[in-house]
Amino acid sequence: MSSSVLLIDDDPTIRETVEIILNYFGREVVCADSGPAGLDILRSGFKGVVLLDVMMPEMDGWETLKAMIEENTIEGCVVCMLTAVYNPDDKMEPVKDYVMDYLRKPFTAEELVATVDECIGYIAP
Repeated sequence: MSSSVLLIDDDPTIRETVEIILNYFGREVVCADSGPAGLDILRSGFKGVVLLDVMMPEMDGWETLKAMIEENTIEGCVVCMLTAVYNPDDKMEPVKDYVMDYLRKPFTAEELVATVDECIGYIAP
């Protein structure tokens, strides 16, 4: 079972904080600061948990998820959306079945680790 985590978030503070917390708990973390940068990592063969920020400039989380599905880079990954505001809209409708969980910002270290561990449990060994 992979304990690797890809964090796609444009906020450097979130990236640094999540990486510190998850590294402390033995998770390997790869960070990307945008949807396109995250897609490049996925294209290189990343498999594991994808923590994907909903609201990003250039390419938001829903557009990134749609590209993951279209390119089939979602295979071997479990997606958790990070959002400050959970507000379902038409953008998420076609891709919502690919989302394992939602983690609302701000979140605690305990919530982050529990969510990531739950997602890891859904990845085939």
